[in-house]
Amino acid sequence: MVEEEIRFLADESCDFAVVRSLRSAGYDVIAVSESCPSAADVEVLRAAVEDKRILITEDSDFGEWIFAHKEKMNGVIFIRFPVSARSKLGEIFLKLTEEHGFNLVKNFTVLEPGRARIRKYP
Repeated sequence: MVEEEIRFLADESCDFAVVRSLRSAGYDVIAVSESCPSAADVEVLRAAVEDKRILITEDSDFGEWIFAHKEKMNGVIFIRFPVSARSKLGEIFLKLTEEHGFNLVKNFTVLEPGRARIRKYP
């Protein structure tokens, strides 16, 4: 059963296969491309915090907002997948979510082919 407390906000840069996989599994996912296209990065990050959602992105600028500018976050999952490895991205993302669950909240996670690095956020 899906935990209601784990909710996501998918940035416009996020591969929509991830959104579809999470929604199919019953997760609450808002896609920026559907709700507020062209929103500034800082606005997206603040919306995720306000709504207690983990931000999913492929935009490295969010790391700068969090670590250099000290913006708050409720958790970020930064996807780094080359085109050649994308065929199973939705499935891999769902597996990450199911295996790590609440460890993704309030942390910065980098998801790459074959591994996920979860960095604790102070």
